[in-house]
Amino acid sequence: MKKLIVLLISGFILFSCARPGIDNPEITRKELKDHISYLSSDSLKGRKPGTPEGRLAAEYIANQYLSFGYKPLGDNIYQYFDVITQIEAGDKNRLIIDDYTAKLDTDFVPVTFSSNTAANGEIVYCGFGFDISGDSIQWNDYEKINLKNKWALILHGDPEMDNPDSKFIPYSNEKSKILSAKDHGAIGVIFVSGTSFDKKDELNKLVLNQAMANFGIPAFQISRNLADKLLSDNQTSIDEQEQILIKNKKPNSFYINKKADAEAEIIYTKVHTQNVVVWMEGTDPELKKEYVLIGGHYDHLGFGGPNSGSRAEKEHAIHHGADDNASGVASVIEIAEKLAFNKKDLKRSVIIMAFGAEEIGLLGSKFFTENPLVKLSDIKAMINIDMVGRLKKNKELLIGGSGTAKESEALLDSLSKGFDLVMSFSPNGFGPSDHASFYIENIPVFFFSTGAHADYHTPRDVVEKINFEGLKTLDDYIYSLCINLINRDTDLQFQEAGPKGKIKTGRKSKVKLGIMPNFGKSDNNGMRVDAVTPQGPAFVAGMKKDDVIIAIAGKSVHNIYEYMDRMSRLKFGQTITVDVMRDSTKIVLLVQLEEIQ
Repeated sequence: MKKLIVLLISGFILFSCARPGIDNPEITRKELKDHISYLSSDSLKGRKPGTPEGRLAAEYIANQYLSFGYKPLGDNIYQYFDVITQIEAGDKNRLIIDDYTAKLDTDFVPVTFSSNTAANGEIVYCGFGFDISGDSIQWNDYEKINLKNKWALILHGDPEMDNPDSKFIPYSNEKSKILSAKDHGAIGVIFVSGTSFDKKDELNKLVLNQAMANFGIPAFQISRNLADKLLSDNQTSIDEQEQILIKNKKPNSFYINKKADAEAEIIYTKVHTQNVVVWMEGTDPELKKEYVLIGGHYDHLGFGGPNSGSRAEKEHAIHHGADDNASGVASVIEIAEKLAFNKKDLKRSVIIMAFGAEEIGLLGSKFFTENPLVKLSDIKAMINIDMVGRLKKNKELLIGGSGTAKESEALLDSLSKGFDLVMSFSPNGFGPSDHASFYIENIPVFFFSTGAHADYHTPRDVVEKINFEGLKTLDDYIYSLCINLINRDTDLQFQEAGPKGKIKTGRKSKVKLGIMPNFGKSDNNGMRVDAVTPQGPAFVAGMKKDDVIIAIAGKSVHNIYEYMDRMSRLKFGQTITVDVMRDSTKIVLLVQLEEIQ
């Protein structure tokens, strides 16, 4: 009897060592709720990258993985990297022209690619700031002036702003113009917008620049009113000069007998954050050299605010991110636990990840693919789980990347039998989440989501609104896909499905939703959609004929003119929210914009 007891105790110890920390290997609603409740709690304050609370979220996830028996993939369970979370104009910014002291944010702003330096010298008007010597274009705004140790006053845009295929486009961006002016001896650059470029003459906001790159000279944008004062002694105006260049299509640079004493200061807030990366070795002697990667991002927006990505940027409140993306992280944890319990049946090795800084621009996944801990060619598939907590009554599960392997759609269909889910496929591999970083590296991807909603990127994305029954169902389905990918005898055959995220040269206003707007009389309650282009961005996002668009990227839309204005400010490849009214119900769609061909 004593011997039997010893054997039973020994067996229990061995069982516990084989499955450490796994009380229940099944994916359960209770455990999903426990994970989401903690990650979206007030105590984690929105899990903003670089904050102590963001670190606590990473530690919680890491401890879960370790308790299941996973090991760090590298020397550390955390893969650290730095990100810029904020960019702002500093107090040292000043611009004095002759005896006039310009006002920051009213008369002038620093340009994103400005250096934090000062300069004092004469100002020279340099037209569009071109130095082009090509087969089809010859244009040199610096040919008849001496810019050495002087400021260059340069117009935004080019002489063919209405032509989406203009040959001037590659030379008309601010970066190209700053570099050309510097090459000609400029000590600084001052930009201004003519009416053809921007009727409203809005001063541009600073844009997050993760590289903190600059061209070594200060650069500003000034208002058209201030620029006209600069040109007053020459008895001309910015609009007149813009029209001259558009009409004649040749340089018209000149000296303006004004001086600028200025200093630029751009302040970057830089933080240290991390991915969480673990792995478990497979059992097959050959296939264990290959990997299936399963992940989702754990960061969110903190307290929101301007430039945070919040759709309620005026509300300084915790953005809980229960669906985005505590739901995805909870799913990864539960799937990882079940895989660990069944590790003896896994042929390929498994990498489990929680990505940091996704909300800032997929930075965690980009960092991993640029600094991989295994050969990227050995990763045979990537599963990304992002915003899966709001399965709707129609049971629709959105699956992106279904065209990135020849076998994907047939495989997804075959596994769906027995699950109370409606599969909605999008073939594109490039999209608004971390799978895009892997698709770019020719890795087949699967992106799972239940879509956007009215609480997306607001303080109202809370655990009480999660559909746990639906979440468990779709997680069971994703687990079946994981098992298939880990144990299949042959690799998936990668194929390109859509663009790889490289922004093509083109006008920023030339983007599309893929709809036919209603051009009839408006009641100013939105813009009705008369048709939706099959497989276009709006179609993929779930937009339907007769939907009424009431907001784009958080900005209201009352009629077709507001719609066109909102669209003109967007860029190819950008992911936006589009609010629509459908049968008296407000629906929020997540749309990735395409370029008009």
